[in-house]
Amino acid sequence: MAHSRPPSRPRVMGIVNVTPDSFSDGGQYDTVQAAIAHGLKLAEQGADILDIGGESTRPGATPVDVDTEIARTAPVIAGLRDAGWSGAISIDTMKPPVARIAVAAGANIWNDVTALSFAPDSVATAIALQCDVVLMHMQGQPQTMQDAPQYDDVVAEVADWLAARAGEVMAAGLAPDRIWLDPGIGFGKTAAHNLALTRHLHRLTATGLPILYGASRKRTIQSIDPTATNATDRLGGSLALALEAARNGAAVIRVHDVRETVQALKVQAALSAIDRLP
Repeated sequence: MAHSRPPSRPRVMGIVNVTPDSFSDGGQYDTVQAAIAHGLKLAEQGADILDIGGESTRPGATPVDVDTEIARTAPVIAGLRDAGWSGAISIDTMKPPVARIAVAAGANIWNDVTALSFAPDSVATAIALQCDVVLMHMQGQPQTMQDAPQYDDVVAEVADWLAARAGEVMAAGLAPDRIWLDPGIGFGKTAAHNLALTRHLHRLTATGLPILYGASRKRTIQSIDPTATNATDRLGGSLALALEAARNGAAVIRVHDVRETVQALKVQAALSAIDRLP
């Protein structure tokens, strides 16, 4: 798929976690049929992309073996295609074998939290698959990334790292129009780091590559509103962050709450259109 989006608003990526332990909805859609049904529901609510994941990358998450991850995700992707979903499907994985099977099943985006650095053949696999790739910034590993993340200038460091990594991947042979960048909200970052990245997201768009932004239901919201102890209590904060990211140039917003996010972005776009009237 090419880099394109509705001119009035970012695209919305709906999250389908086929896992028992994801931080927000682990266990809710951990069967193939439940995950397919959830994906189709998100599509009806306005999702432009469906992001299918079979391994949780929340802080402290336990790694999953390749066969388990494939068994969780590939049938869901194939099932969504069989059910008539013709939009974009993303496979959220760091493992090349999982990405290969997912693309064969119908995925056309590889969303990798390790920015194609997990395995020696990750970059070569992405080039061979000719799918779009999301390169995400993460300080540390999921098991320990939130222990004590530190930066001198989080926005500059994340922007520089992503630009450098994109350059490396392009030099290896992946076309620039296949690459998306993700600042990795919540991945080796404090709440203050996450807010700074959101507020200054426009500095990441200086690379010329589209930005995917995902802060849906994350703990940064609880740091501002301590009553939001459950991830499902963070809708208001999720929408506020999504709108700020859109205002600062995000091309894709990755969320759990698709209907509400699409509506918020439509209203924001309508308000912006008023400013453009003669």
